[in-house]
Amino acid sequence: MKKLFSIAACTLVFSISAFAQNTYTLNVSEGTSGGQDSAQVIEKYTGLAEVMSKALGKKVVVIVTREFAQLEEGMKSGKMDFVMARSSDYPARGVRDYKYQLVSTSKPDGHCLLIVPKASPLKNISDIKGKRITLPEKISYMSKFCSAELVHNGFDLEAEKIQYAKEQGAVIFYLDNQLADVGGVASYSAVAKNLEKTGHRVIHTSQKQPYQPLIAHARFSAAQIQALKKELGQMDETEPGKVILKQLGIKEFDIKSNEQSLHDLLKWLG
Repeated sequence: MKKLFSIAACTLVFSISAFAQNTYTLNVSEGTSGGQDSAQVIEKYTGLAEVMSKALGKKVVVIVTREFAQLEEGMKSGKMDFVMARSSDYPARGVRDYKYQLVSTSKPDGHCLLIVPKASPLKNISDIKGKRITLPEKISYMSKFCSAELVHNGFDLEAEKIQYAKEQGAVIFYLDNQLADVGGVASYSAVAKNLEKTGHRVIHTSQKQPYQPLIAHARFSAAQIQALKKELGQMDETEPGKVILKQLGIKEFDIKSNEQSLHDLLKWLG
């Protein structure tokens, strides 16, 4: 029995190894704002994986990576072939610290939007000094993003009345229940796309920063990266490509974006 179990175990290991050799992994992370389960995320990115498979001549499989620590470790160890993350600071560190290479970013760029109820007297960023500011969860990318925008506009964060909500949707709750005067949300969030319906308006749009970078392991050749860029760059020119882009929630892939923009993002975030 032990011998049979050993043979079965070896067969399983061989099968997994063979599968790994015949596929590339696309590890995706939608950050703390992603409300979909793993099956939904996989379905969302499957069309993109098929486009990548066509360009590379090898199947690309989608793997959902929810834990940021797992995402960081995967890049550090080089186990991940491709990484696409909504929290742009992780792919940025993948390029800076772990020798990954940038394939593309996504359009439109990312912004922090400072929002208020429509009836609020606040009109611009200078008006919010000393007011109650609610940002998403403190560890979230967008909280760091909005905080950086405040700092670059002369705010002393320790002197301001900043509080943190569990998620971006809760920022609206704080505003509606007069628990905050102004809130910060991502320009690409569901909250931002529904401001007209929820009765809120934008009083400040931050400096733009690269959104949802797609990075590749250093083992991929220049020819492979160029083939991938070519396929991604023409997706907005075909009907099937447009369907995939819409499913991803972006307008196009920016294949002309450069790695310096990711280095600059990390410096800007502080």
